[in-house]
Formats: sequence, structure tokens, C-alpha cells
Amino acid sequence: MADAPLTERPVPDHTAVRVALWRALHVEADAAPYVLEDRIGLRLADPGPDWRERGDMTMPGVSGVRASMVARARFVEDLVAERADAGAAQYVILGAGLDTFAQRRPELGSRLRVFEVDQPGTQAWKRQRLAELGHAVPSWLTLVPVDFEAGDSWWERLTAAGFDPDLPTVVASTGVSMYLTREANTATLRQAAALAPGSVLATTFLPPLELLDPEQRRVQEFSMRGAAAAGTPFLSLYAPEEIRRDALAAGFGRAVHVSPDELAARYFAGRGDGLELPRAEQFLVAEV
Repeated sequence: MADAPLTERPVPDHTAVRVALWRALHVEADAAPYVLEDRIGLRLADPGPDWRERGDMTMPGVSGVRASMVARARFVEDLVAERADAGAAQYVILGAGLDTFAQRRPELGSRLRVFEVDQPGTQAWKRQRLAELGHAVPSWLTLVPVDFEAGDSWWERLTAAGFDPDLPTVVASTGVSMYLTREANTATLRQAAALAPGSVLATTFLPPLELLDPEQRRVQEFSMRGAAAAGTPFLSLYAPEEIRRDALAAGFGRAVHVSPDELAARYFAGRGDGLELPRAEQFLVAEV
């Protein structure tokens, strides 16, 4: 009898691993108080003992990159807490990667139905790593695998997994819009704008190079070259007013641009270690 074929171990998306390591680097390289304290992501990623010497951990502007990673995660989680108090019943994380909200914030997550949407390989790997680390998937968390490359509809997969579009929801999409076409971003805006009243979408975007100062332009150009070399080029960059107009045209009743200066004032004021938030990644918060 022939041997059974070996089952390949799933692998995570390399971008998901990088984000987890940048967040971990904040705890290891920067001074307290931490904007976001995420030690679980490092254990999930399991990068080996020399992970701090990786090129993406030592590249130009890396301190700003990790500041951006923790600022955006903290902003979204603060928004989720605020909306849960106001009656939100669901939280959807698009492109969840190695997000550890459910493991770090069970006191908040358990008040909601939480749905993590991502590629099947990354989700299978994450589920396996959680089990290896002794983290059960709680009843209020649902991992929703969506094969975007095969044309899967994240909305159809989400509703099939138990999501209720008639309940007020927080949808977060961070670090995703630049990798999608304008058409795909517009489709996401329209879908989120059709959610129940009281729902909100928080999404990040990057501005065109000509809107950045020289230093930040250099860092973003470096990131764009790296993304292109990895086969995930940046496809969509937005001026703040442009994406705000797109959100209103998609059907949102209100759309607010949250600048890096606002995030810096909220999370980085008075720090003594010199950690600064770059003036690049921006937030759009759109309300139904």
C-alpha cells in the first residue's frame, strides 16, 4: 500500500508576521508606558532567537514603522471599546493577520461577536499556533478564511460564518487599502456603508508621495520598493479629502479624517524616549 501523502503545514503571510514583530519590538526596544503591549504576537510568530536582526526590523525608519503599528492598533481598540459601550454587537477585523485582540482583551472581546477575516493559509497557521500555545478559540471569536486570490467574497464568507448585518458593527481594516485596487476599496466602502445604523468603519490609508515631507517620502518609497519586490505592490494611495469623499459617495452618513498629528497627540505626547509617529499612515473613520 502506498504511503499517504504528507500534509503540508500551513504558512502565514509574511506581512502578518512582520506586523506582529514590529509590535513586539515596541515592547522590547521602547520605554514604558507602551502604546500597546503585545507579547503574544511574538510567541505566535515564533521567529527564532535572532529576529531583531532581520532586515525589516533594522531598516531605515523602523522606529517610526513600529510606532505606526502600535498607534493604529491602539486607536482601533479604543474605538471598539467606545462603540461597545454605545451598543455595538460585532467587531470585524479585515486582514486580521496575527492580530491578538482576542487573546489580550478578552474582557472587551467577550462583550461582542468578533470575526477575523484573512487568507486560509494564515488562518490555519494561526489556529494551529494558538493551539500549540494553549490558547483556545473562545466561543465569541470566529476565524473566517477567505481566499481573495480565488475571488472569494469576504461578505458572503462572513455572513455564512454567522455575522448578522442587522446589528451595529465595528469594521477595522488597517494596513490593507494600499494593496487593493481602487475598485476593491470602493467595493469595501459600499459594503460597510450598508451595515446597520450605528456601525462604523475604521480604515487606514497612505497618501501620495507628493503630500509627504522629504524624510517620510524616503521611508515610504523604501516600503513601496520592498512591497513590490515581495510581490505585494502598493496599488492605491489617497489624499485625505479624496478617500473621505469616496466614503460619503459610498453611502456613509459621516466620514472623518484622523491625522497622524491627532494620533501623536493622543498616544505619544510627553514620551522621553524619542519615539515619534511618522506623518504618513492616516485613518478614515466612517459612520453609518
